[in-house]
Amino acid sequence: MKLGIQLGYWGLGLTRQDQLDIVQEAERLGYDSVFAAEAYGSDAVTILGWLAGQTSTIKLGSAIMQMPARSAAMTAMTAATLDNLSDGRFILGIGSSGPQVAEGWHGQRFGKQLKRTREYVAVVRKALARERLEFHGETIELPLPDGPGKALKLTIAPVQESIPIYIAAIGPNNTRLVGEIGDGLLPMMFSPEHADVALGSLWEGIETSGRQRSDVKVCPSTNFHIGEDPGQAAESMMRGVAALYVGGMGSREKNFYNAAVSRYGFEDAAKEVQDLFLEGKRAEAMAAIPHELLDAINLVGTREHVTERLRAFEAAGVDTLIVTPATTTRDGRIAQLRELAAAAEAV
Repeated sequence: MKLGIQLGYWGLGLTRQDQLDIVQEAERLGYDSVFAAEAYGSDAVTILGWLAGQTSTIKLGSAIMQMPARSAAMTAMTAATLDNLSDGRFILGIGSSGPQVAEGWHGQRFGKQLKRTREYVAVVRKALARERLEFHGETIELPLPDGPGKALKLTIAPVQESIPIYIAAIGPNNTRLVGEIGDGLLPMMFSPEHADVALGSLWEGIETSGRQRSDVKVCPSTNFHIGEDPGQAAESMMRGVAALYVGGMGSREKNFYNAAVSRYGFEDAAKEVQDLFLEGKRAEAMAAIPHELLDAINLVGTREHVTERLRAFEAAGVDTLIVTPATTTRDGRIAQLRELAAAAEAV
C-alpha cells in the first residue's frame, strides 16, 4: 500500500512556502502522490501546476476537479497540460460535487449523475486519445447539431499513454460505476472494518464489466495523528471534519457521507449529528460524533496502533491511502508525515 498526502483547500492558515515545504518533504520521504482539492475557494489546477515545477518524482493528483465546473473537453485540455508540466506524473481525479455547490455555485443542474459521469469520462478519454471529438449522448452532444461547431481534436499529446482517471464516489450506485469505467476510486469516510459495505459495489462493477480488481485502484482519504495522546487540537480537527461531512455536506434529504456512516451501523449518531449541525449547533454536532466512528475512519494513536491500522487498510484492499495530518502548522505536519512514514516502514 502506498501513501499519498492531501493538501486540502488552499489558503486556510498555511502559507504557500509552508505548503511547498510539506510537499517537498513528503517527496523526500517517499510518499507516492500529493493531491489538491477544490470546493468554492482555491482551485486544484493552479496549485498542481505550481507544484509541478518544484517537484520531480511525487505524482500530482486532483482530488477532486469538479465536473460541473468544467466541460469534459476543458478537463481533457487541463489534464494534458498538467501531464506535460509534470513530465507524466498527473492523476486526474474528478467528481460530481454535490447539489448545493453544483447548482448554487456553478449553475449546473444536479441530475442524471450516473449517466453524466459515464459520458463525461468517455469524452475526456476520447479527447486525451486525440480523436476528433464527436459524441452523441444524453447529457453531452458534440458538436452541437444546429450550429457552426466542428469536431476538433486536442492539439497537444499527454506524456502518459493513458492518464489515469480516478472518480470520487461513496454511494453504492456511483461506486459500482467506478468499477465499470474508472481507473481509481476516491472515497471518503472509509472504514477498513466495513470494506465489504464500502467496496462491495465496486467489485460488482468490475466483475460486470469483465475487468480485474487490479484495474481499479482504491484510494481513500483519511485524517491522522500519531502520538501517545492526540491532544485536543487534533481530535477537534477530526471531529470538525466528521461533523461537517456527516452533518452539513448536503441537505437532510441528500447527504452521501451521512448515508455512508449509517451503512456502517451508526444510523442514530448520524441522524443526531445532522440534526444538530443543521440547527447551527456545530460544537454539539462535533461532540456527538462517537469515538468508535472517529477511530474507524481516521488513523489516530501510538505509532504501534497506527501501524496495525495501516495493516487493516491494506488488508481491506486499499492501494493508496491519502492522508491529512491533523495539525494546522507546517512543522507539525512535517513531523506527522515523518511519523507516518516510519509506521509504514514497519508494515
